[in-house]
Amino acid sequence: MQKTILDRVERVADDVVSLTLQGDEGPLAPWEPGAHVDLALPNWLTRQYSLCGDPGDPTSYRIAVRHDPLSRGGSEYVHLYLRPGRTLEVSLPRNHFPLEPAPEYLFLAGGIGITPIVPMLRAAVAAGARATLVYAGRSLASMPFAAELLAEYGERVRLFPTAERGRPDFAALSPRAEVYCCGPASMLAAAEAVFPRVHAERFQPTRRVFGPDTAFEVVCARSGQTIQVPPDESLLDALTHAGRPVSSGCREGVCGSCELAVVDGEPDHRDDIGAPPGRIYACVSRSLSPRLVLDV
Repeated sequence: MQKTILDRVERVADDVVSLTLQGDEGPLAPWEPGAHVDLALPNWLTRQYSLCGDPGDPTSYRIAVRHDPLSRGGSEYVHLYLRPGRTLEVSLPRNHFPLEPAPEYLFLAGGIGITPIVPMLRAAVAAGARATLVYAGRSLASMPFAAELLAEYGERVRLFPTAERGRPDFAALSPRAEVYCCGPASMLAAAEAVFPRVHAERFQPTRRVFGPDTAFEVVCARSGQTIQVPPDESLLDALTHAGRPVSSGCREGVCGSCELAVVDGEPDHRDDIGAPPGRIYACVSRSLSPRLVLDV
């Protein structure tokens, strides 16, 4: 974890605040567009937020947080209690949504899904690529960074306050561009129905059906401890209850904070990230083999 000082809290849209975090012990870890960090809140909750500042600035991170009326305590705490000067810990950046080199990009953002797209658009333009942003939200007042994006990038940016203009027609957009999309499930589904390939980051996991949960055992390679994982318990919880706690955030397989290395066995991947070879996300994934050896 990295220690930071909350430098600024700015309202950037209805129910959205931007937090600027300054490194408290020197430069912060580098990051690339699409990355996110875990923010450890003083109320003992950890939440994941996309970095939306400047990757070229090693002195600070910027995130944006929408106040969710159904908050489980994360966004509510940020909006009601966080003030400049507070010391906060953030993780090293992780990136499951990297920007790949391309001559042309189409960025699709819905609401708070604009946050990972902001540095992507900046990087694409700086690289000399053709880039278009289609940004939808309920109203202009509810769309963070809309005014500054329009002022900076002009005709590259197309704003769709849906209460006035309706939803954008993706079928009328360029099929040749690399498509990057972050937003609600309905936007991702609409994009995937039109474009042959979509780089997507999801707010919530895709609804999928898996086989019945079965028991398996986990061997902790570092200590040799064997832990039984029953059908009605997650791998993450079994490790925690056995005294081998793993850092976690979303507990839904979309953030990647509970990633573990697999030494032996066949994981049953149930995440929405796409676990790389030799990795497993303990919050949702299980095992296809009776025994799983983890680097724990």
